[in-house]
Amino acid sequence: QVQLVESGGGLVQSGGSLRLSCAASRSFSSRSSMGWYRQAPGNQRELVAVITSDGNTSYAESVKGRFTISRDNAKNTVFLQMNSLTPEDTAVYYCNVRIIFVNYWGQGTQVTVSS
Repeated sequence: QVQLVESGGGLVQSGGSLRLSCAASRSFSSRSSMGWYRQAPGNQRELVAVITSDGNTSYAESVKGRFTISRDNAKNTVFLQMNSLTPEDTAVYYCNVRIIFVNYWGQGTQVTVSS
């Protein structure tokens, strides 16, 4: 089992920035990825960004150039730096760890962007 604890959500004005953090309870194998998903009211959960154990990253088109995902393997932590936020980024953001074929999820952190 892996427990994930997220932090860093909140309320920000349009154009502002937030940094999300997610700490895992233990280290895990090299065949893993860490990422962030989000879910807005009435919408399905969608992938925001993912980073593999060797540092490869992938982003949703809607956040490319604005969000940056990074990880600190020594601390089992993944970060999401979010810049130039818009009201369309408002959602609950969930941390995800995928180890081979098993997914672990955090409890979610609310990000609200006011116009």
